[in-house]
Amino acid sequence: MVMRQIPLGLGLEEAHTFENFFAGSQDANAAALAHLQALNGQAQPAPVYLWGETGAGKTHLLQALAHEVASLGGRVGWFDAGSSLAMDFDDTWRLLVLDQCELYGPAQQQRAFSLFVQATGQGRLIASAGRLPPVDLPLRDDLRTRLGWGHVFQLQPLSENDCRAVLRRAADRRGIFLSDEVMSYLLTRFSRDLGSLMALLLRLDSFALAAQRAVTVPLLKQMLAEEGA
Repeated sequence: MVMRQIPLGLGLEEAHTFENFFAGSQDANAAALAHLQALNGQAQPAPVYLWGETGAGKTHLLQALAHEVASLGGRVGWFDAGSSLAMDFDDTWRLLVLDQCELYGPAQQQRAFSLFVQATGQGRLIASAGRLPPVDLPLRDDLRTRLGWGHVFQLQPLSENDCRAVLRRAADRRGIFLSDEVMSYLLTRFSRDLGSLMALLLRLDSFALAAQRAVTVPLLKQMLAEEGA
């Protein structure tokens, strides 16, 4: 029987902040990041909407903004496709976040619209995101129009070189030696959705610690086989 060491909670995912968002070589991503970083200091800023494909970093930036607001003592209301329809607007919120907008059903659209109108009336920060630009969202007209009122940024997916840089940086922080062979295997056989790649790296780190082995392609294959992937 092969005995494995139990990892001691290492490799846990970091909180999403502006500091660990990687804009890559895309000017649009850098522009969105800079805009959100300056948003909290404005008295009554216009709403912001981020759009782009899965893994482009939309939710990361929304969470980073929420983290920034909370770190300065502000409260945040977060509404997404899984939120309760009973969620009411809170006058103490500094920021309202509407995420996964393209997934809202009729009742969620009504709730999101109500929250948006109340937040606007109170002069609160509003930041939203979805996979599609506002004009193409499958939503009621009044909500779709409001989501596109302010600043709209399209986030671009990272290039292969950018993905390599992010993975290398994450591996270095965790003390993982990620060879070029492992890196190429990850990027050619899995989606370049950065969230998925980071989650895979965390699982691989934990698996390597438990097996007391270096991170290699054979180890990665063994982990995937045991996971049934």
